[in-house]
Amino acid sequence: MHAPAKSDKHPVISGKQLADADGILFGFPSRFGMMAAQMKALFDSTGGLWQTQALAGKPAGFFFSLGTQGGGHAGGDGAHGRVSQLTHHAMVFVPVGSTFGAGMFDMDEVRCCSPYGSGTFAGADGRSRLPSDAELQVAVHQGS
Repeated sequence: MHAPAKSDKHPVISGKQLADADGILFGFPSRFGMMAAQMKALFDSTGGLWQTQALAGKPAGFFFSLGTQGGGHAGGDGAHGRVSQLTHHAMVFVPVGSTFGAGMFDMDEVRCCSPYGSGTFAGADGRSRLPSDAELQVAVHQGS
């Protein structure tokens, strides 16, 4: 899928490690209207956490990487399609909303952000576009 080689700088976690976090921002690409298989596998591994309610009340949100402007960051392959994962764990969905202020509404450049979460457009090939400064600013705001 043209993804760069994994580095030790960003280790892969297991589903069980989610219980150790104070809050979680899940970041994922969407693929043809669906969650990437790697993210689905992570959520599928959390059955034991669900059974013990280990994630109940934990704040969580999403950020996105989409191929095109029609990629659906708010629709089925974005936040709406993922909130059910949080709901089953009784996690608290914390969207960006309009808290970034006027920066959410500027039309001076293309940006992939919505009230559901920050994001970027990667280009149809998944690599031809890097996040813009505006997209990065929304991501920093969401993370804080």
